[in-house]
Amino acid sequence: MTSTTDLVLLALQVEGALDPAGRLAGAYGVTIACVPGAHALWIGAEVPDAEADELAAAFAATAAARDPAEPPRVLDPCLRILEAQRAVALHAGPSFVFPDAVPAIPGVRVERSDRPGREALRGANPGNWEPVEWDELLDGRLGPWTMVLDGDRAVSICHTPGPLQPRAAECGVWTQPGARGRGYAAATAAVWAEILRPTGRVLFYSTDADNRSSQRVAERLRLRPIGWTWRLRARDPGAGSVHPLSALRRGKPRD
Repeated sequence: MTSTTDLVLLALQVEGALDPAGRLAGAYGVTIACVPGAHALWIGAEVPDAEADELAAAFAATAAARDPAEPPRVLDPCLRILEAQRAVALHAGPSFVFPDAVPAIPGVRVERSDRPGREALRGANPGNWEPVEWDELLDGRLGPWTMVLDGDRAVSICHTPGPLQPRAAECGVWTQPGARGRGYAAATAAVWAEILRPTGRVLFYSTDADNRSSQRVAERLRLRPIGWTWRLRARDPGAGSVHPLSALRRGKPRD
């Protein structure tokens, strides 16, 4: 598959974060998607127009690198322009797409959102989800999910951390530190993809540059790497780690 096609896929991955004007909704910063010899830039809606013009000009004047895992040449001018107004942090890592089929992970029982038995999981919160958010997850308000239990507690969860898009979905995987190395993350991600595959969406998996355990999950599932995404962001103190679809984001827990 060509780099141009992979850049289109990275653009599809970013699509769900854009507002009607094509800017990153509610964000101060930029996202730079990189494939060998090509790149693309998206600018946050919170960036003033004058700085946005500077960012676009810097991007237009900078050639793409051959290695998407190397910091893109436009990163430094973007950092300089953005930090003239607000401090930003860098987040970067590879992105992958799920193939039509992934290897099954034997010997792991996976609970899934499209099967009965969700009520039995009300007390399975591992403690890193707000109680309201956990109920929303189990009720299907936050998108498809899968999980592995150890006794009556979830020790590995794959969920849909952002709103489902018409053409795409992305998974997020967490495993309790003491339960890692047993194939749970790969098992939950494989079943998550199984749930969503019939919808025809492109299914994405991404991770941070220094998260080797997450990258090994991608390798075990034989996910196809499509490039790297580099993000400069000012922290939103009101966002935290709460799911964007949760009522907690609006400060009004649902009954």
